[in-house]
Amino acid sequence: MISVIVLEPEIAGNIGAISRVMKNFGFNRLVLVNPRCDHLGDEARRRAKHSQDVLENAEVLDFFVADDYDYLIATTAKLGTDYNIPRSPLTPVEMTRKIKNISERKSIGIVIGREGYGMFNEEIAKCDFIVTIPATDSYGTLNISHALTVLLYELYKDVGAANILRKITPIGRSEKEQIIKMFDDVFDFMQWETVEKRETQEKLWKRIVGKAMLTKREAYGVMGLLRKVMNLQEMKNGVAVKYSSKRSKKSSKSVVERVAKKSPKGLITKGALPKRGLTKASAKKGAVPRRLAAKPIAKKSSKSSESAEKTSKGYSKPAAKKSSKGLITKGASPGND
Repeated sequence: MISVIVLEPEIAGNIGAISRVMKNFGFNRLVLVNPRCDHLGDEARRRAKHSQDVLENAEVLDFFVADDYDYLIATTAKLGTDYNIPRSPLTPVEMTRKIKNISERKSIGIVIGREGYGMFNEEIAKCDFIVTIPATDSYGTLNISHALTVLLYELYKDVGAANILRKITPIGRSEKEQIIKMFDDVFDFMQWETVEKRETQEKLWKRIVGKAMLTKREAYGVMGLLRKVMNLQEMKNGVAVKYSSKRSKKSSKSVVERVAKKSPKGLITKGALPKRGLTKASAKKGAVPRRLAAKPIAKKSSKSSESAEKTSKGYSKPAAKKSSKGLITKGASPGND
C-alpha cells in the first residue's frame, strides 16, 4: 500500500492537483502533515475535479510520524555529493524497481516536501532513500504536484500499459503471412530488371510488416489497400482475377485465383499477355492490337497530285531496256510498233 505524504502544504490548489493526479494513476491514500491552508476549500476542489473522494478522505496530521510506515521515500531537488550519504538520490525509474521488489502488504510512504524549501535534513534522515527527477541545472525544482505526477506515472506505467493492450488485439502469424502473400501478388504484376531486385523488395516489406506490430484493424486496412492496387493493375493489364473471401478457422485469408499465365517472379514469359494491346477477351475474337491498328491516310501533297496528272496524260515511268535478243532490260522503253 502506497501513501502520498505532503509536508505543510501552503497552497490549496496544489493539494487539489495532487488529489487529481493520484486519482489518475489509481492511488487514494493522501496524508497532509500540518497543512497551512484549507484543503477542502473552493480552490482545492476546483483543482481536484473528479477526485473529490481522495480530497475528502485525506488524513490530516499535526506532525510527521515516520514509524507508521515500513519504507519511506524522500523527494528532493537538492542533491549531495558522495560524502553526503543521506542525499545520494535514485532516479524515478530506479525507485520503481525497488518498490516492485517490496511486498504489497508493506506500507510505503512517498514524502513530498514543502513548496518553498522542501524537506529538512532531519526529515530526510528518517527516510530509507531519496529520489530526484532529472531536470535542467538552471531551474531544476518542479512544482510538487508536477513532481508527484512523474513519480506516480513511473509506478503505474507497467500496469497501465497492460490495460491498454487488453483493448487492442495485435495480429498473429497468419495475418502477417497473408499481408506478405498479397505483397507478392502485387509484385507479380511488376516488371523487374533482375530477380535479385524483387527479392530485395520482398525481404524489405516482410521486415517492415514485422516491425510495425499492426493491430487487426490496421492489418485489414493494409489488405484492403493492396486489393485495390491489384484491381488497378488487373484493369490496366487486362487480366481477370477472381477474389473470394473464404475464411478458415485459423485465419481469414482471401483466396486469389489467377486466370492469366505469369512466371513465379513476375518476369514476362512465353504465353503471357502483353501489358498493352490485346486483352484476353479481344485475343479470342481475333481483334487487332491498338498499337497495330491502321492509321488514317494523310492528304496527298501538290507534288504527288502533279505526278498523277502527268501519268493520266500518257506519261509513264521509264520501262526496262530491250536487249539485242528482244529481251527487256532495265531502262529500255517500249517501241511505237
